[in-house]
Amino acid sequence: MVMRLFCCLLLLTAMPLMAATTLEASVDKNPVLAGEFFMLNISIDDSIKGQQPDTSALLKDFVVGPMSLSSRTNIINGSIKKQTSWSVKLMTRKAGEYTIPSFSVAGLNSQPISLSVKERSSDADKNNDIFLKTSLSNNSLFVQEAGVYTIKLYLAKELLDGSLSAPSMEDAQLTQLGKQSEDYELVNGKRYLVITRNYLIQPQKSGAYTIAAPVFQGRIQQNYRQLEVSALGDEQQIEIKPIPENYQGDWLPSELVSLTEQWQPEDNTVEAGTPITRTIMLTALGVTKEQLPEIDMPTINGIRSYPDEKETNNAVRDGRVVSQQSASFALLPQTPGTYTLPEISLPWYNTKINRISYATLPERTITVTPSKTAPVQTLNPPAENNLNNTMAESTEQAVTVQQQTATPLWLIIVAALGYVLWIATVIFYFIKRPAKEVQQAAQTTNKTNQQPSLKALLVLAKSHDEKAFYDALNQYALTLTGKKVGALSHLCAMINNSQFTAQINNLQAQLYSKQTARANLDAIVSMLKAHQSQTAKPSSPALKELYS
Repeated sequence: MVMRLFCCLLLLTAMPLMAATTLEASVDKNPVLAGEFFMLNISIDDSIKGQQPDTSALLKDFVVGPMSLSSRTNIINGSIKKQTSWSVKLMTRKAGEYTIPSFSVAGLNSQPISLSVKERSSDADKNNDIFLKTSLSNNSLFVQEAGVYTIKLYLAKELLDGSLSAPSMEDAQLTQLGKQSEDYELVNGKRYLVITRNYLIQPQKSGAYTIAAPVFQGRIQQNYRQLEVSALGDEQQIEIKPIPENYQGDWLPSELVSLTEQWQPEDNTVEAGTPITRTIMLTALGVTKEQLPEIDMPTINGIRSYPDEKETNNAVRDGRVVSQQSASFALLPQTPGTYTLPEISLPWYNTKINRISYATLPERTITVTPSKTAPVQTLNPPAENNLNNTMAESTEQAVTVQQQTATPLWLIIVAALGYVLWIATVIFYFIKRPAKEVQQAAQTTNKTNQQPSLKALLVLAKSHDEKAFYDALNQYALTLTGKKVGALSHLCAMINNSQFTAQINNLQAQLYSKQTARANLDAIVSMLKAHQSQTAKPSSPALKELYS
């Protein structure tokens, strides 16, 4: 017994003196298919801490997954064996002959590995349970013009978990637009769950580029077994055109830019001191909201201008990015007269016809009448009339001064009282104005909170007025979700019913595209009623979003 303890103590004492002698690298498949994941294993015959192989050289030819570490120690018949292993998933996008380089750990080097990658059959995905499709809204863009890149993942089996990589492109920014959506499609008689993601592309330099295909890897359930699966999308080629040399001003490439405005009140004749709200809306297709230029209000003598609310947003419609800026201005006419607000012109580059275009708001003439609550004052004519009549006015004033006689005292007192009364009226107006605006805001809020009832939606559905039904449904979704932008999309996500989402898509396609899809308005109302009745009940968990 003492001898055994002595031997064990001797072995434990000798353990730190043991050193690694071999470093090996191997793959679990060779050859492999393009787009197929395989495992690279690197092992050393020792316990290693604080070190790991450098896999950065693999990024040139492979998609590299996260690295996992494992270690073990075996004692067999007094012989101690230690091993530390690193494992990493790899995948190649293209067929060919590759070399996995040598790795170095603890002063040891592994042998390089020759890897053969075979081309994936063109018919491999036709009956596959999982495959990827990619598409571009436009294969030719200008520098800084926004495009939409779409990824669709088709799943015919129950997905346990998985990850979908983001696309990549040199000299460009790619940002996911909103959340992924889920729907069902039939492909060659087979039913697939389709997960869709949209990415915003903003190229920064001109030239020919390739958008690297996304990669999916995950696990599915099949016959009580868990299988690892992977899929590779197609690469997309895109041409980025430079900014034309003859273009002047802020660069705004788009297929369509428009300027519209709203006035409150709409009448072109107002009293002096009556506030006017002018809202200018700039809408552009194919650019982001950050690219929209500022909208400025020209200065008009006799009318004070105060910037009010400003809001910018963007959304995806029919695979195109649509951005809008809304800027409000409060105009306060000071003195009566006729005023002309000049034309507002915004230059932009029309990518359809490849030349500069202009979005304009025509000039507008308004007439300001004397206020009924203030004394009549002698008004200064507009500036252009002043320039023409300056000498005439000076002559008239000189004659008037010579002909003036002593003003009666009572007339001076009446004028002073009138002036004081006018000042008091102006002060009273500005004191009362905030309260009035608060009351108007409250009334506006109350109107906003009045949502169309399901009964009203049902009446519209029976009348088969798709446009009126769609407008009322948007208002219903806005009130229910509280989202000003994409309220209907948020309502679909809230209900989480693929049939409801499909009917909404059919309705949008029926209204805004050339597709022949027809929406069942009665079915939409029925599903809204079902959702309303179930809001008090615990809902089933939604399918978790894939992580990137």
